[in-house]
Amino acid sequence: MLLFTACHHWTPLLSNVGVQTEENGPIVLEAEDILKSFPNGGDVVEVLRGVTFKLEKGQTVSIQGESGCGKTTFLNIISGLESYDSGLLYWNGKRIRQQSASTLAGLRARELGLIFQAYYLLPELNVLDNVVLASRLLGSLRSQQKDRARQLLERVGLQDRMQFSVEKLSGGERQRVAIARALMNQPSLILADEPTGNLDEKTGDSIIELLLSIAQEEAASLILVTHNPVHAAKTHIQYRLHLGQLDTLLHDS
Repeated sequence: MLLFTACHHWTPLLSNVGVQTEENGPIVLEAEDILKSFPNGGDVVEVLRGVTFKLEKGQTVSIQGESGCGKTTFLNIISGLESYDSGLLYWNGKRIRQQSASTLAGLRARELGLIFQAYYLLPELNVLDNVVLASRLLGSLRSQQKDRARQLLERVGLQDRMQFSVEKLSGGERQRVAIARALMNQPSLILADEPTGNLDEKTGDSIIELLLSIAQEEAASLILVTHNPVHAAKTHIQYRLHLGQLDTLLHDS
């Protein structure tokens, strides 16, 4: 079993998840002994082989690994979009498997910001409405939420594109919309799955710098799945997913 901790100082597992100690900041994500396997013909492929970790508020983590090693599966499990065989998973102290599907969806909308390589923007909505959609999923929309959407779009450099159809945007611009949407509900944790995979090198570099900068400004934690070692090196902690376990490549002291 591998211990994956995003804490600068390790302390024993607390009975009250999310409690802040003198050494540790608030824990926004915690997992214990996560196991995940898939049937493959008559065999079983173990994708995750007992992953245990904690992630503190404001910390950034990158995960690298070869194609097919389970990086996206790992992120999907953390986000509650995919089930796992056994183990425990908490968001801000809330045990995920104890929640109903509707409660889990609400928690995910409030506490997690998801960014994907494919953007997943709605072509029938303009840029502003794609960002505002994140608040609509929580069941209400107030004027100050539209103001926040505008402010986020200004922050990502799209103040002149708010009424544009997303289909008229470049790949880099679409990813900026996706970042703004992910931040709309002020999540404590941002999960980004290969967010630069469809972008050229220069645009990809700017997207990573923007993502890290905004995460810091919003005091949000970030887990970045990437194949790019240069991008991975910009996070506090670097890991490699290999043979179902996370190996530490670099941990800031």
